[in-house]
Parts: sequence; structure tokens; C-alpha cells
Amino acid sequence: MTTNSSDTPQARLQALGLSLPVPASPVANYVPWTRAGNLVFVSGQLPIGPGGAIEPAHKGKLGASVSVEVGQAAARAAALNVLAQAAAASGDLARLRAIRLGGFINSAPDFASLPQVLNGASDLVAAVLGEAGRHARFAVGVAQLPLDAAVEVEGVFEILD
Repeated sequence: MTTNSSDTPQARLQALGLSLPVPASPVANYVPWTRAGNLVFVSGQLPIGPGGAIEPAHKGKLGASVSVEVGQAAARAAALNVLAQAAAASGDLARLRAIRLGGFINSAPDFASLPQVLNGASDLVAAVLGEAGRHARFAVGVAQLPLDAAVEVEGVFEILD
């Protein structure tokens, strides 16, 4: 079976006008990803912009100073960083199958649109990985995130041989 080069994760990224950022280095005593057998566990990633600056591109609380649309953009940016870490672990996006994404949403106590915010991450992973991007997930509202980031996303991927 031949793979159409326009139907690869890399081609899908380019069609979206995106490219994988350089995987961020950890800022504390942890690793950005770890592998157990064919599973890769990616540590929580913030919506750090493509320049790699430590400051998140999207800050603040959903339901207070941050809209759902901005939260979705933050989730997309964080998911792009998750994909960059997973690609570093596997050597190639085409070898990945998403198992689960988890999202932590910096939110006001009465903010109820957590799933809609995390859709930004889920939609991006599905768009880039195609059918292999369909995944289980969780979305949790939290009182605070590092650096006042609006969203943090983590992921579990299978490396296909």
C-alpha cells in the first residue's frame, strides 16, 4: 500500500499553515516525554508560541478574562507542542496514534465550557494525524496553571511499527 505524500501528517500540518515547533525543554525536574514499550506519555504542554519563549502566548482565566475562542486557540497551541514532543519521541508523526489527550483549563469557578475549549486541541490532533488522531480525553477546570497559562494539554500516543 502506498501512502499519498499529500495525505501525511506533515502535509496536513502544512495545509493548515502550521509547522511543529522545536520541542520545549522542561523548566523543572521532569522529562518532556517518556516511553513505556510502544506508548509515549507527553508531559503537560503550555500554549508557548513558535519562538519558544517561556511565556505562554495565551494567559488568564476562561470565563473571566479569556473567551472560549481564545481558549480554543490556546488549546491548539498547546496541542501543537504536544505533537512536537511526541514526534521527538517517535521520530515521525506518521508513526503515531493518539490514545488520550488531557486538558487542564485555567477557569473561573462557574465556567462550564471546558469541553468546548479542549476541542481546540482535539480538532488539531485529529486534523494532523487523520484517523490515527481520534482519541479518548479529559477536560478539567483548575484554579491556576503555571505562568498563568490559559490551558495545559498532555497526551498519550502509541508508536506504530
